Amino acid sequence: MLKMNLQFHAGETTMNARDAVSAKLGSCYVTIGDNRYLLMQLKNIEVKYEKSKSEVPILGRTTAGNKTNGGKITGSATIYHNTDIFTNMIYQYQETGEDVYFDMVLTNEDPTSAAGVRSVTINGCNIDGTVIAGMDADGDWLEQDIDFTAERFDIAKAFAVLSGMQ
Repeated sequence: MLKMNLQFHAGETTMNARDAVSAKLGSCYVTIGDNRYLLMQLKNIEVKYEKSKSEVPILGRTTAGNKTNGGKITGSATIYHNTDIFTNMIYQYQETGEDVYFDMVLTNEDPTSAAGVRSVTINGCNIDGTVIAGMDADGDWLEQDIDFTAERFDIAKAFAVLSGMQ
């Protein structure tokens, strides 16, 4: 059994504040068919991988184990609604029955952070639904929320290991 020393040591290395990666610096490119778009309208995006697990009862233990048996990728984004590229996907499905899949490349790039650049590709994205039109007398800007699923992700370029982590 591995024993852990959880005491804090005053001389331990800590992260430099400058190495926190700014959430505002980066880019998102979307490829739909043969067209590639810089999604400059993007306000926020979050893509998650959720593992599916099954409980495993184990003889001789009171606590069951858990074993992963699959997973799924979901995402949500909010954009300023001044483009119809996502609405057109829903419209195409409505009119033809043909569903549209797309890919995304998300890049975080804060030049101040020693973590460097990180680029993740999200493949086989498919919209669950989206706002097709809206107005708001109390609002400031038109926004469009987009929920989607995806088939896989790849880390094309990973953050660097910060000094002091190893």
